[in-house]
Amino acid sequence: MFDLFRKKLDSILKPFKYKELTKKDFEEIKEELVIFLIENDVAYEVAEEIIDDLEKLVIEKRFDKSISPSDFVKSSLREYLKMSLEEIDWVDLDSAIEKIRKPISIVFMGINGVGKTTTIAKMGFRYKQMGYRVLFACADTFRAGAIEQLQEHAERLKIPIFKHEYGADPAAVAYDAIKYAETRKYDLVLIDTAGRQHSNINLMDELKKIIRVSQPNYNILVLDALAGNDAYYQAKEFSEKIGFDGLIFTKVDADVKGGAIITATHLYKKPIFFLGVGQRYEDLIKFDIESFLNMLFG
Repeated sequence: MFDLFRKKLDSILKPFKYKELTKKDFEEIKEELVIFLIENDVAYEVAEEIIDDLEKLVIEKRFDKSISPSDFVKSSLREYLKMSLEEIDWVDLDSAIEKIRKPISIVFMGINGVGKTTTIAKMGFRYKQMGYRVLFACADTFRAGAIEQLQEHAERLKIPIFKHEYGADPAAVAYDAIKYAETRKYDLVLIDTAGRQHSNINLMDELKKIIRVSQPNYNILVLDALAGNDAYYQAKEFSEKIGFDGLIFTKVDADVKGGAIITATHLYKKPIFFLGVGQRYEDLIKFDIESFLNMLFG
């Protein structure tokens, strides 16, 4: 009886308890929302697109009068970003590697200085700890010291490295490394490539050739979480000219605002395989949506 009374009372009071968000309400906070995203390093074009999408979803939506229109819209933004991230076809790389026929090959690409080689070392450490036979392959035959850098990690981790001489064809290195892994029964081949500015046509063409010749299981774009707006241009160029299966963000342990992650995932709906959160080999973690949103919104 009491429950029935409460339901009837709620239905009577409902029009007084809730109100609709008007276009005027949204306009008053719209600029603040765009600035919030930009200040958190979301690319300007993406920030505007997100807020325009949000506007279509929340106008005329009912919300509790006990909260302000501003708070309602901000909480709606968090939910919108959560839904957007949940729409991605997330791939658990650990599970995938367990199931796929060996050897599994992964090509890492990105511009200079994002931390590709260190990320490869961390991946090698992770999968060696899980019991896989890992092989590093240095297809960066362009940058002086690249082979030695990967070699140093290989020696520390006691992981073999496949390499040719400087100036060798990087595509041949990648292809030969995979064939070598097949004959020597390795489980995982992690292929380093030369860091390249996304505007360098010759180096991008070289990377295309590496992918075409080696046919890797995964092609991963490594981005610096501190890149801010530049992550937009990097992801755009690599997506249009090469394509990628997923992302790894580095330097997430620094003063990261999260916008580069929002930018890349909003545009390309590609999974984030891992986040680099420190300098140690074990500082590689899986991406978690709730933890990320808590970091972004505080």
